[in-house]
Amino acid sequence: MLKSITKLACMAVATAGMTLVAPSAAQAEFPEKPVTLVIPLAAGGSHDLNARIITTIAPKYLGQPMIVRLTPGAGGQKGTQEVARSRADGYTLLFSLNYIDTLQQYVESVPYEPLKDFVPVARINYAPASFIVRADSPYQTFEDLVAAAKAEPGKLRLGHSGNWGAFFVPAAQVMKKLGFEMNLVPYQGGGPAMQALLSGDSDLSLAFPSSIGELLEGGKIRVLASAGETRLYEDVPTFAEIGVPGDIGFMHRFVLAPAGTPQDVLDKLSDVFAQIAQDPEFTTLMERIGEDVHYMTGPEYQALREEQDVEYKALVTELTSQ
Repeated sequence: MLKSITKLACMAVATAGMTLVAPSAAQAEFPEKPVTLVIPLAAGGSHDLNARIITTIAPKYLGQPMIVRLTPGAGGQKGTQEVARSRADGYTLLFSLNYIDTLQQYVESVPYEPLKDFVPVARINYAPASFIVRADSPYQTFEDLVAAAKAEPGKLRLGHSGNWGAFFVPAAQVMKKLGFEMNLVPYQGGGPAMQALLSGDSDLSLAFPSSIGELLEGGKIRVLASAGETRLYEDVPTFAEIGVPGDIGFMHRFVLAPAGTPQDVLDKLSDVFAQIAQDPEFTTLMERIGEDVHYMTGPEYQALREEQDVEYKALVTELTSQ
């Protein structure tokens, strides 16, 4: 009898041990629920459009939905802070861009350290910005715009996506390089900035290919110049051609996770985004909005991110010096 009781007790302990181990193993299977992709900008901009395509394809490889959460405010810092303070479990990610990520810290105090508090998962692409005006604008060329700005400094209103953001920085760089002034008016993202242009609240703006295509085809806007040294549009000069060469006006789009996210979770997410980048449906949808795919792994983009950190510190000093 004693032997039987002892045997049953051992079996009970073993069973209990299995019961305790089973949930632990299950918890290790990431993801068990939807993953949230925070966009630190307003709806309707190029970042939002790119994110919608990513989250359309992601469930195929993630095995769970990926949900977009728009959190605009403070030039992108509201959403960024939200993710910085979130649990480092892989379920809350940030779809950010280079100006918000490593430049903002040099123009205002932020409650985190970008290079220490975030880890890159993957870079999806980068895109060149273009100066745009409404189709009925009196400025037919970029030279027309510069001449008007020099004739009446500060009169032209350029609507942008937020101070020290993806439109503000290249606009400031071009103005400084070419020696003219405009009134830079901030909006909460590229979508609102575009609406301000179309409604006549601003005279010009900048935009990325994904926001330009349909408006250009519909005859609502005109492109005056585009970033880079290779023409995006046959009859539109590049920044290099208007006298502003170099790496000016490019926005990198990438996914960040809070520092401390387990390596196996990061590996899973990295694999998911690598598969998304190669997915034929994804590349087709990106082509439809005028975007290319320029995938980089998290470690690869971290190296570039560290270079940008140094460059942006110098850039802020240059642009704010008299």
